[in-house]
Amino acid sequence: MNLKSYIRGVPDFPIDGILFYDIATLLRSPEALEYCLDALETQLRAWNPDVIAGIESRGFLFAVPLAQRMGLPMMMIRKEGKLPGPTRSFVYELEYGTDTIEIQEDALESGQKVVILDDLLATGGTLAASVELCRQVGAEVVGCGVVIELTFLNGRAQFDVPIHALVEYDE
Repeated sequence: MNLKSYIRGVPDFPIDGILFYDIATLLRSPEALEYCLDALETQLRAWNPDVIAGIESRGFLFAVPLAQRMGLPMMMIRKEGKLPGPTRSFVYELEYGTDTIEIQEDALESGQKVVILDDLLATGGTLAASVELCRQVGAEVVGCGVVIELTFLNGRAQFDVPIHALVEYDE
């Protein structure tokens, strides 16, 4: 299946000069979504995870059904202040400033194998921060899955775990 035909490019969003790759059009096609889930599931099973993690918010769209299909728990990686109860935080650098992500303290156990899912890998900042946050609580990140990778931004270069992307854009 040509997934690119289901992904809409939106120029100048969220700011001028940015081409936003919109997966809303992909989600409107049950066949395209099923294809994505099947392809991601095949790779995730090869990594043999104990837990599926989704990054807020579009990563949740893939993490929840995949965790359910695979009979695994799903845990959320969210922006600061969005999770109830005790949390573990990680502050990371952005191009201009910082951001913070969190997981609940009891979301992962030491030694658990986790796969992290998101919709897109660009520069890799949030995904790399998510890997580090999971490692800080003793989990082993066995891989990361994304629907879209913007290869021209070279985000993959900073990772020491496998990255599986369903679609790549070179410009």
